[in-house]
Amino acid sequence: QVQLEESGGGLVQAGGSLRLSCVASGRTFSRYSMGWFRQAPGKEREFVAAVNLDTDRTRYSDSVKGRFTISRDNAKNTVWLHMNSLKPEDTAAYYCAVDLNYWRDPETRPNEYDSWGQGTQVTVSS
Repeated sequence: QVQLEESGGGLVQAGGSLRLSCVASGRTFSRYSMGWFRQAPGKEREFVAAVNLDTDRTRYSDSVKGRFTISRDNAKNTVWLHMNSLKPEDTAAYYCAVDLNYWRDPETRPNEYDSWGQGTQVTVSS
């Protein structure tokens, strides 16, 4: 079982930046994918970005491409989501998740992920 803990959320003005962190602990592996999702009130959980820690392949949603960057440090079991040029529509609870099926490209579907963190709130004011 992998435990995940997110941090780094907060309140920021539109155009600002935040960096979210996700630390994995427990039964960790060097070969898996980690993804970031977000969920706004009344909306479904939405894919944001993901990275395969074995191949370094990344995927981004169209809504964040060019503004968000996912990075990782395998030795620290940590993945970051660097968020720039934030917009009010980026407001949501952000969750990290792990996909133990490392042999495939990062998945965008939430139900393909095996473990989830508790989430961290990001609020972007206009």
